[in-house]
Amino acid sequence: MSGRAVGAGINRVDGPLKVAGAAPYPSDFDVRHPAHAALVGSTVAAGHVVRMETAAAEASPGVITVLTHLNMPRLERGPMTALGVSPPAPMQDSRIRHYGQHVAFVVAESLEQAAAAARLVSVEYEREEPLLDVLDPQATQVIDPWGLDSDRGNASGALAAAEVKVEQTYTTPDNTNSPLGLFATLAIWDQDRLTVHDTTQWPSMVKATLAGVFKIPESSVRVLVPYVGGAFGAGLRTWQHVILTVLAARRIGRPVKLVLTRPQMFSCVGHRPDTVQRVSLAANRSGELTAIDHRSVSSLAMEDDDYEAISAGSAFAYRCPNVVTRDIQARLNRPAPCSMRAPAEGQGNFALESAMDELAYALAMDPLELRVRNYAESHPQLSLPWSSKALRECYEVGAERFGWSLRNPQPRSMRDGDWLIGYGVAGCSYPWYAAPCSAQATVSRDGSALVRSAATDIGTGTYTVMKQLSAERLGLPLDLVRFDLGDSDMPPAPQAGGSGLTGALGAAVLDACDRLLRRFAELAVTDADSPLHAASPDAVTVTGGHVHVIGAPSQGEPYTDILGRHGLSELSADGSSAPASPQDLGMAPAGAFGAKFVEVRVDRDLGLVRVARVVSAIDGGRILNEKTGRSQIIGATIGGIGQALLENTVTDPQTGRIANGTFGDYLIPVSADIPDLDVVFVGEPDRFSPVGTKGIGEVGLVGIAAAVANAVHHATGKRIRSLPISIDALL
Repeated sequence: MSGRAVGAGINRVDGPLKVAGAAPYPSDFDVRHPAHAALVGSTVAAGHVVRMETAAAEASPGVITVLTHLNMPRLERGPMTALGVSPPAPMQDSRIRHYGQHVAFVVAESLEQAAAAARLVSVEYEREEPLLDVLDPQATQVIDPWGLDSDRGNASGALAAAEVKVEQTYTTPDNTNSPLGLFATLAIWDQDRLTVHDTTQWPSMVKATLAGVFKIPESSVRVLVPYVGGAFGAGLRTWQHVILTVLAARRIGRPVKLVLTRPQMFSCVGHRPDTVQRVSLAANRSGELTAIDHRSVSSLAMEDDDYEAISAGSAFAYRCPNVVTRDIQARLNRPAPCSMRAPAEGQGNFALESAMDELAYALAMDPLELRVRNYAESHPQLSLPWSSKALRECYEVGAERFGWSLRNPQPRSMRDGDWLIGYGVAGCSYPWYAAPCSAQATVSRDGSALVRSAATDIGTGTYTVMKQLSAERLGLPLDLVRFDLGDSDMPPAPQAGGSGLTGALGAAVLDACDRLLRRFAELAVTDADSPLHAASPDAVTVTGGHVHVIGAPSQGEPYTDILGRHGLSELSADGSSAPASPQDLGMAPAGAFGAKFVEVRVDRDLGLVRVARVVSAIDGGRILNEKTGRSQIIGATIGGIGQALLENTVTDPQTGRIANGTFGDYLIPVSADIPDLDVVFVGEPDRFSPVGTKGIGEVGLVGIAAAVANAVHHATGKRIRSLPISIDALL
C-alpha cells in the first residue's frame, strides 16, 4: 500500500469552499415556501406561568401558529445517549426552571414577522426565589452518578502527617461556547418522512432522538449537516428548540426554520459549568507527593443531567499512593450546562496544576522538577502500563524550546521596563475515549473511491484526515478519493467530541478499506483471467490502485480491470470499530498528554496582563496531518487564553438573567490578544488504537489557564485562584 498520504501536512480539502463562502452551514439551507420561527424566553428564573396571552401575537401579520405549554402535545424525553440522558421535552408544563426558558414558539411567514409577534406574547408569572449559587445549602445535590469518584490509600492520614502541604480553594466561572455561527434548525416533513438540517456534532444521535420523541422509525428520519461551523461541545445534544421546530413543521404542514439569536445562544445550548474546588496536596521534603485530595462542586440545571467529573483527572495525573477525588453537582435555576471544549479537565486541571505550583514554592523547588519527580510511569488507578506516554518528553522538549532554564525562580524578579515578566508551566492530559463507529468504502469503475460515515467535521479537519487515511489504505492518490460525512443515512458514527472521533472513525475507515481490498482480492484470485489467479487473498496488497501480490508488484492488475471483467460498476464494503477493554489488552488507554509553557507580561502599575509566548508540547500519538493537528492545538490554546483572562458568563445574582449574553459584553480573545503560538508534537503512535491516534481536540486547551495563572504569580508574586484573572485582582 502507498504510505505517503498520512502525516503529510496537506491543506484542508474543505478550505476552498469555506474561503469562497460556498460551504453550506445549517443556517444557509432553505427550501421552497418555508415558515420561520422565533422563541419567547422566560423573564424570571423560578416560578410558574399563571397567565399566557397570545391573542395579539396570533393576530399579528403573517403569524401561522403560536405554541405554548397550553397547546403542546405531551412529549416523552429523548432516549439515553452515550453522553447521558437527553434534555427534557420542551414546554410540557407551567413551571419555570431558568431565565430564558422557552415559554412560547411563534411561527410566521417571515423571520421578521415571527420576531415581531414574539414580542407581543404576554406572560404573567408567579415568581419564586431562584437558587443561583453553586454553594447554596438549599440546592439539591447530585453525587457521582457515574461512579467516577476515587479513593485509594489513606489521604486524610497522609495529609495529617505531611511534612509539607498546600490546601486551597480555586474557582472557575461559567463559560459559554460562543461559536461565531448561530445554531439553526430547518425541519421538513414529507408525509411521515422527516428531514432536518441542524447544527449538531452528532447526526446519528439527533436521528435517534427525533425518532424516539415523535414515535417514528429511525429509517424515516434524516439529519443533514455537511458543515457545522464552531460548536465546541454545544452541538452534542438534541436541544429543546430542535424538538419545537420539528413539531411546528408537522403541525402546520410546512417546513419551519429557526435560527437562534445571540442571547439565546447563552441560554439555550449549554455552557461550561462553574466550579468551586478544594485541593489539598501533601509531600515529603524531597518533593514526592504523599496525598492528593481534590473535591469539586459544580452547577447543574434543575431538571437536566450532564455530569462532569471535574476532579477525576487528579486520580491518575501523578504517582501518589493516597488519593481522594469527589464531585458534587448542585441543581440551580440556571440554563443547562453541557460539554464545552475540554469538559471537566478544563476546570479541574486549573485547580490541580495551580496547587502543584503552590506546592513547588512551598518546597523551594522548580515547578517543572516537581512534576517530573512525581511522574506516573503506569496508570495509578488501573495498575496497568500506559498504551503510550511521552509526557516526560513533552516536559523536556517544551522546556528547551521555551527557554525554561533562563527563569529566575524568585517572583517579581524578571522585568522589562514597566512590565513584570513571569514564566509558568502546567502538565496536562485528556482521557482516552472511543465509541462504536461504522463506515463504508466504495471503488468505482473510473478508479475513484468514495468513503462515507455519518460523522461531522466541526473544524477539526475530519474531511481531510479521513481522505488521507482512506487513500493510504486503498493505495490510491489523494485526488481519486472522496470522503463524505454529515448525513445520518450514512453508516452511524459517534459524536465529534471528547477527542474520540478520529480514533473511532479512523478504525472503522481502515476496516472498511481492508474489507474492500479483500473483496477485490477474492474476486481476482478465483478468476482464471486475472494475474492474481490462485494467489492467497491474505497475500494481496495495493499500490497506486494496482492490486498485487505482496512483494511482487508485477503480479497484479488495477481495481478497474477487476470491476470491468466482472461487469461491476462499483464494489463496496462496510467496516466498523468498537473500543477494546483495557484488561483484554493488558494496558491502560493513554489519552493525549501535554506540557504548556507560558510567558506573561504584567504592567506593574495598571495590572494589565499580556500573554507573550506559549509553547505547547503535545503527545497526541500518531498525527495524521501535521498542519491540521497544529491548527487544533492553536485554536484550543486561544480558548485556554480566553478561559484564563477574559471569559465569564455573568448571571445576575438577584434575577438569574445572563447579564452579558452578547459579543459586545462577553469577552473572547481577538487577534490582538494572541501572540505567536509554538506547537511541537512528540511521542509515538498509540498501541491501544488501530489508527495510532489519541485525539488532540481537547488537550490543547487543558493546562493553559493554570500555566497563565502560574506565570502571573511568578511575575507579580500574587496568587490568583479564581478565573478569569482580572485587572482588579492584580491591583
